[in-house]
Amino acid sequence: MTDTARTHHDITNRDKYSMIGRDRDQYNMYGRDYSKSRQIAKAVTAVTAGGSLLVLSSLTLVGTVIALTVATPLLVIFSPILVPALITVALLITGFLSSGGFGIAAITVFSWIYKYATGEHPQGSDKLDSARMKLGGKVQDMKDRAQYYGQQQTGGEHDRDRTRGTQHTT
Repeated sequence: MTDTARTHHDITNRDKYSMIGRDRDQYNMYGRDYSKSRQIAKAVTAVTAGGSLLVLSSLTLVGTVIALTVATPLLVIFSPILVPALITVALLITGFLSSGGFGIAAITVFSWIYKYATGEHPQGSDKLDSARMKLGGKVQDMKDRAQYYGQQQTGGEHDRDRTRGTQHTT
């Protein structure tokens, strides 16, 4: 018994998924296999592109060899002038780049200090505050110790004179 009550929705959904399980790119709307012609087209395209790139690379190699052949005698003749000139140019470029880098670093540091001084709390200021507090605490400890040992030294001179010949440990 066949189902005669099919709707348009049933027919379109059936046709939409008719290629499930098969590679839809290999078939056209009539179901013919185009995989051979696609492979041939891909191969022809690859050979054409590869061949043209190979020709271009060989032309570049030939041009480089010719340029080196022409330029080598000139480089040998002018090397007493070119080598010091190249060294000078390299040093100048290095100097300008490093001075620019140091200038940018100085501007960045001054900007950070300005922000810190105006109370904007730039990045890293909390670490600086923490280090300042630790250092301040250590300075106060050292000051207290120095004061304690200074008082101990001035107050205990008579005892030291008496025990000068013996080993004294504290």
